[in-house]
Amino acid sequence: MKGFDPTHHLRLQPSSPSSLSNGFLPQRQGVNNLKSVNFRPRSPSMLKLFSSSTVSRAHHLTPAIRPGASSVESPLFKALSHLTGLNRRSTSLGGRRVFFCSDNASDVAAAAAAEAEAKAAESDSDGADSKSSSAIVPTNPRPEDCLTVLALPVAHRPLFPGFYMPIYVKDPKVLAALQESRRRQAPYAGAFLLKDDPSTDSSSSTEMEKNINELKGKDLLKRLHEVGTLAQISSIQGDQVILVGHRRLRITEMVSEEPLTVKVDHLKDKPFDMDDDVIKATSFEVISTLRDVLKTSSLWRDHVQTYTQVLFSLHDKHKSQDIKHIGEFTYPRLADFGAAICGANRHQAQEVLEELDVHKRLRLTLELMKKEREISKIQETIAKAIEEKISGEQRRYLLNEQLKAIKKELGVETDDKSALSEKFKERIDPNKEKIPAHVLQVIEEELTKLQLLEASSSEFNVTRNYLDWLTILPWGNYSDENFDVVRAQQILDEDHYGLSDVKERILEFIAVGRLRGTSQGKIICLSGPPGVGKTSIGRSIARALNRKFFRFSVGGLADVAEIKGHRRTYVGAMPGKMVQCLKSVGTANPLVLIDEIDKVNILGHAGDPASALLELLDPEQNANFLDHYLDVTIDLSKVLFVCTANVIDMIPNPLLDRMEVISIAGYITDEKVHIARDYLEKTARGDCGIKPEQVEVSDAALLSLIENYCREAGVRNLQKQIEKIYRKIALKLVREGVVPEEPAVAVDAEEAEIVTKLDVESTENHVVEESPAPAAKEPKEEAQNEKKAVEKVMIDESNLADYVGKPVFHAEKIYEPTPVGVVMGLAWTSMGGSTLYIETTVVEEGEGKGCLNVTGQLGDVMKESAQIAHTVARKIMLEKEPENQFFANSKLHLHVPAGATPKDGPSAGCTMITSLLSLAMKKPVQKDLAMTGEVTLTGRILPIGGVKEKTIAARRSQVKTIIFPEANRRDFDELAENVKEGLDVHFVDDYKKIFDLAFVSDNKQQD
Repeated sequence: MKGFDPTHHLRLQPSSPSSLSNGFLPQRQGVNNLKSVNFRPRSPSMLKLFSSSTVSRAHHLTPAIRPGASSVESPLFKALSHLTGLNRRSTSLGGRRVFFCSDNASDVAAAAAAEAEAKAAESDSDGADSKSSSAIVPTNPRPEDCLTVLALPVAHRPLFPGFYMPIYVKDPKVLAALQESRRRQAPYAGAFLLKDDPSTDSSSSTEMEKNINELKGKDLLKRLHEVGTLAQISSIQGDQVILVGHRRLRITEMVSEEPLTVKVDHLKDKPFDMDDDVIKATSFEVISTLRDVLKTSSLWRDHVQTYTQVLFSLHDKHKSQDIKHIGEFTYPRLADFGAAICGANRHQAQEVLEELDVHKRLRLTLELMKKEREISKIQETIAKAIEEKISGEQRRYLLNEQLKAIKKELGVETDDKSALSEKFKERIDPNKEKIPAHVLQVIEEELTKLQLLEASSSEFNVTRNYLDWLTILPWGNYSDENFDVVRAQQILDEDHYGLSDVKERILEFIAVGRLRGTSQGKIICLSGPPGVGKTSIGRSIARALNRKFFRFSVGGLADVAEIKGHRRTYVGAMPGKMVQCLKSVGTANPLVLIDEIDKVNILGHAGDPASALLELLDPEQNANFLDHYLDVTIDLSKVLFVCTANVIDMIPNPLLDRMEVISIAGYITDEKVHIARDYLEKTARGDCGIKPEQVEVSDAALLSLIENYCREAGVRNLQKQIEKIYRKIALKLVREGVVPEEPAVAVDAEEAEIVTKLDVESTENHVVEESPAPAAKEPKEEAQNEKKAVEKVMIDESNLADYVGKPVFHAEKIYEPTPVGVVMGLAWTSMGGSTLYIETTVVEEGEGKGCLNVTGQLGDVMKESAQIAHTVARKIMLEKEPENQFFANSKLHLHVPAGATPKDGPSAGCTMITSLLSLAMKKPVQKDLAMTGEVTLTGRILPIGGVKEKTIAARRSQVKTIIFPEANRRDFDELAENVKEGLDVHFVDDYKKIFDLAFVSDNKQQD
């Protein structure tokens, strides 16, 4: 029950653990069993009010009731009898002594006399047991005489008069003082509830006990509530002390700090009228509420039933005597009883303890009881809802099982295992001849295993999923390839402009397949900068070959299981990407595009995926590719693998060796114009819903867009800029009133006509401001004006900035012409080719000061090239002009802009030599000249890479003359004619030839 704390509930202790139900509450005894209750000390079924043998197992508040002299037929006694439904029956107590807490000395004396008589009567048989009993021993000092007591802190709930509570005392001094009090026949102490610690928010039991043990003296006094309970020390076992509440106390002052001793005042209830109707009504309402709670709460029912059993037993034993105290147990004790056994928190219970007005105390208890009743109702509602849900699910389950059994008997439906087996057999029967023998054997074994497994077992699901993957793969199913070279050429040209080397390689593959009559798997790697169409060309190849297409990216892949699959022993195991690919495409010869293969994580946390790709991309091994999940070999020799990479240097050499690399360099300006006009512009226009007759983009605008906004090697940024232009054109057309003939959203015809009319009129008024308003027009003329055609949007070089903003790039040609000491070089980047200048100047001249400093964020290789260039330049200068001591007496500074861009590589060697010689001879190099090539100390020119990219960069910078190493002549000859057109290219193998080309005579330069 929510809010109920069993550790502070009313209970009577049984004599042994065997009489406990659910570990906390006494077992209920029927009315007929009350006759057999034996209250002898050694009886296994006795109920003790205070027992030293059992109190150590419970931390509860238990009522301690004393016999009085009044009639047992009190209102409270009758109410409790009706609540629990018990009838009073005679019960033999067998001479058991029962003592109760008393509020006056006369009751204590009577109890003492009864105790003495009982001892004399039982001295022969139960002498030893009477010593071990922990019932309250009458004491010489009266409770009201105790004006100075030890202050004991109570952590969880206050102790109420008439109840007992076990506490643990960890302080040796306090424990010794309590034992000393018992020896002095004055076993009394004060039990005071501990206040909350304002410095902490923790309210756990561990923290509270820790705080109690740490508090001493005045600190402890500040944390105690003023009102507490005078408690009799019933027993002490180790550090456990049993306290029995007698009456209310109030702390007045502190006497000593260790142990904490205080002076107290005894508090009495305020006088009240026993016959007051309000008090009676309040008490009856408390009992009525208690009855309602007992109907739904078994915990409360057990407590009250056990409590009333003791009352009946006492009445049957002492029916000839005056049981005074039961008669006294009316309104004040009823309030304490309700507050003590309810699940209220410590602060609410303390409020009841501090209240001395009996009527107010009853009202507080009534409020707590009402809360308990509401909690019991909520608990009953929740329990009922859960029971209904569980009952409904069980009923549905039973009905479904019965339905399955009926259908199975009638032959209407088979069980799950039979249905699954039939489904798997239907998959493999059409292709049974094509399935490899070893795979077919595994499938049959797993089908047999499936029939032996229970459907509820976990192994059943694993086997079912395994069979699902084995039977769904396209064993031996190949798509019909198209070996028509002409058709393939047409499809490749439709999708991509240029890329002749890639297209030629695909056509070769098709031609070989046509001659052999069958195709074979290959591994092709397309290498190039971003945006050149590497990924999209894979789809075009699949369409040209009439193969299924599947793409997956391995960029950032760090788990081998993504390639090779997981073992079936793992929860949630899955096959690798290739098995998933075959299931997805449904054929055994698809085109698989492995994207970003240069970005695979080589040192992954779960293996090396790059090494796992070795088996997949090896034509000699992938015919028997083994997936960890399937655990059977798969033939991937018919699969055409196309990989893409930006930089092949990042690919491991063993993996690169298995692939045929086709480099895709950047597009030149002419190619970009064709791509933009034939592909990108059409796509953007269709995506924006614009008709061709509504927009016209001039060639000059496209050329300006490419040169000033999109200089990168690819066309991805060019596509974004073209889309941006058409989006702005679409917005302009909508603002001018141009809408489709059939709008996507249905609008009322009359409303649309009014809106169009207003837009046209507002446009006319804005354009013609000074013209007088014409006379009223006929309706036909207005309709004609509404259909007035909108002028075509023209995009040219003059208004291009209105759509795409200011130019991003400016001319790479910084100097026109190049001054002394400056030479243009050519460089390769991952984004394509670019031009860069080598600048050299004199810092200081003087005899013996010759040295060279380099800047421009140069790498180690480029710095070494500068040192080599300085040495070669001095050597050439001595040969050409022996009397010139420029390099020996000049401190030089060589810089390569831009300074924020990292640069490295050996291909700038000849450019650096030319720059140094130009400065030494004070002569500029030839106009529109660019060069590239690595130089040795002897002046030999070594080959370089990126010929196409560097050639494109030279054309973009309007370079007329290019100097390449002789070893790169073959690379240049393979370039397309449109790339080589208009260029004067020289191939050299020694720097002396570069010197002759760069420093021509003045007459030749003028010519």
